[in-house]
Amino acid sequence: MVCVVLNVWRGRPRPRNLTTTQPPVPTDSARVCRVVVNEGKNLNTSTTMTTAKPAFDETQSCWSCGAPRPIHFCEACGKVQPPASVDYFTFFRLPRKLNLDVPALEKDFYDLSRKLHPDLNARAGGKDTGGKEQEKENEQEWSLQQSSQLNDAYRTLKDPIKRTQYLLQLEGVELEEQSKTATEQARSTGQLKKQIVPPDLLEEVFELNMQLEELRMHKKMGEDDPALIDEIGRQKLELEEKQEALLQELKTRWKMWDGMIQREHNGQPVSEEERRQERDKMVDILNRRNYIRNLVRDVSEVLEN
Repeated sequence: MVCVVLNVWRGRPRPRNLTTTQPPVPTDSARVCRVVVNEGKNLNTSTTMTTAKPAFDETQSCWSCGAPRPIHFCEACGKVQPPASVDYFTFFRLPRKLNLDVPALEKDFYDLSRKLHPDLNARAGGKDTGGKEQEKENEQEWSLQQSSQLNDAYRTLKDPIKRTQYLLQLEGVELEEQSKTATEQARSTGQLKKQIVPPDLLEEVFELNMQLEELRMHKKMGEDDPALIDEIGRQKLELEEKQEALLQELKTRWKMWDGMIQREHNGQPVSEEERRQERDKMVDILNRRNYIRNLVRDVSEVLEN
């Protein structure tokens, strides 16, 4: 889950009417699924029911003038609003689709960055005292929180892999941990890290791991094996090509997902089974790509050390 915990008080009194929020990962299907595959042989699944989070309430009113408010600013009086508990797509007023206009996203990001800058909203309040001073402080704190939420949303949505992973989280899918942090933690604790080995790579990975271990032993003994290094380097290039091919395969699934969402938007029924099938296909691609990415990283570390 991606969330923002922002410490903005710096020892000052909490402003009135200010709510500290964290951008949630709402689940439309209200179901979280964890899939663990061990060496491509055993498949274990478990599901945990969760409560779906509501989307942004468009009927909310501006705290200053009472007009219907959007997420960031009141269109009637221009006042900054308290941070809304919304997902990153909603924050940018985007549908939950995966093919995004990234240049347009970047333009919106910089536009909102300027409007939400805390210093700008601090000056906007003037030098009034009393209630006006409190309102100015509230708006500055809201600007800080919204700016943090804006940065997190932009970093996530502009990256094709992070965007896909985030949408799957919104759909209730919990992806397995394949990060470098998880690898290092497993090494330090001696525990076996959960990771998904693509069945079609089992033989290749086994052979590569044997070669990596052999190269480690050579380096430990101060010996050199140019032929082995060349062979491992060749396999690394092949893995990088597979990694890129999987990204292109993932993008073809984006088209299928977006088409399904558009049909749903047009009032055509979309079954939960259809959604599940599309989610599962993207999860499978991501798991394979993540495993290869980590394998490439491990190979690079051995070759460089």
